[in-house]
Amino acid sequence: MERPNAWLSYSETDMNQLEDVAKKYRHFLDMGKTERECITQIVKEAEEAGYVSLEEKVKNGEALKAGDKVYTVSMNKIIALYHIGEDDLANGMNILCAHIDSPRLDIKQNPLYEDTDLAYLDTHYYGGVKKYQWVALPMAMHGVIVKKDGTVVNVTIGEDEEDPVLYITDLLVHLAGQQMAKKASEVIEGEQLDILIGSQPLKELPDEKKKEAVKENVLRILNEKYGVEEEDFLSAELEIVPAGKARDCGLDRSMIAGYGQDDRVCSYTSLLAILEMETPKRTCCCLLVDKEEIGSVGATGMQSHFFENSVADVLDAMGQYSDFRLRKTLKNSSMLSSDVSAGFDPTFAEAFEKKNSAYLGRGIVLNKFTGSRGKGGSNDANAEYVARVRRIFDDHNVFFQTAELGKVDVGGGGTIAYIAALYGMEVIDSGVSVLSMHAPWEVTSKADVYEAYKAYKAFLLDA
Repeated sequence: MERPNAWLSYSETDMNQLEDVAKKYRHFLDMGKTERECITQIVKEAEEAGYVSLEEKVKNGEALKAGDKVYTVSMNKIIALYHIGEDDLANGMNILCAHIDSPRLDIKQNPLYEDTDLAYLDTHYYGGVKKYQWVALPMAMHGVIVKKDGTVVNVTIGEDEEDPVLYITDLLVHLAGQQMAKKASEVIEGEQLDILIGSQPLKELPDEKKKEAVKENVLRILNEKYGVEEEDFLSAELEIVPAGKARDCGLDRSMIAGYGQDDRVCSYTSLLAILEMETPKRTCCCLLVDKEEIGSVGATGMQSHFFENSVADVLDAMGQYSDFRLRKTLKNSSMLSSDVSAGFDPTFAEAFEKKNSAYLGRGIVLNKFTGSRGKGGSNDANAEYVARVRRIFDDHNVFFQTAELGKVDVGGGGTIAYIAALYGMEVIDSGVSVLSMHAPWEVTSKADVYEAYKAYKAFLLDA
């Protein structure tokens, strides 16, 4: 049951639409390298499409009605968008859900130190990474520093052409005999992922500070540029990510290479889909969450009550809230829980089972179940729902494929579908296949990005 390659079916019109989606998506990757940056860009695009803050609407005493488009944000890291439909909300919603956090390096709270005339920032990696992949690359710093008085200072260093980049050193091959003999997981250890940020000592210091003159120079620069002190690192959220813009990949320009495609590729195509909806029959929701890479925990992860609280707020703004109606709305909803799949890589074919792998260029991927080995941590969507989603995709000429994440005994992974399933709703994992998943630079097919966008539009219309 080999699935066809989507590229072979595209007309000139399709190709133009595909390139338009790809261009918008690359821009999103460039603008959103952190969860906060993603939220800023999502809100900007949503407001341009006519969405308004749910909180502002309620504050102004305006009731929600069919056709209204609202969004709600929490802690600048999680967002839900609602396009109110004509049907009773208690009959359920069509929901697109994905996550906007990505593997990276986080700056520790007491990070700055000097060693042998070199200044560093100490880091802690976030999510599942191959640590050796994150060295000897140009890096950028993104995030916020919040002062004691509540002032929020936005930080971006390393993206502008005139900016300096940051760097994590590696041992030269000439001296790396012992290093090269280590297991891959030990070649670079977590405490070696420190960011090199300076080497020039500050002159004319008092004697007690001369031994850390390079560190003092870094602090001087940070104070002059951002008005912050060393203690302000205590209340900072600073992320180290690969520097540079997303790029077309391949001589045929058929792919996209960029940081954070897990899972911003599903997030952005979901966003595009809901922003282009006309007044739907059934209320549509796009839920974009944080913390998936570390277990969907915390106040902005899928395990929080943000989603159900936001649905309660929507019902209340429509004058329809009750606990019973909230639970009925959630139970009767249908969701695509979207996260990336491992694209089949012939270089590492031994990790995959070919018949049940995802392939670049063959469309959006459906994962009936995820989990690891004996389906541990899996949602395992029921067959009836899989059939319904198949029909929707076929009716809208969406290219899709089904897959598992590698060979049964090799590994596996999970997403957030099992959490949404706790409400009793229908939910299945879906997404885009990726090469080099969780690497600093990942690769996707433009065809799969386009088919995901088409799939999400179809689902919102007909689920």
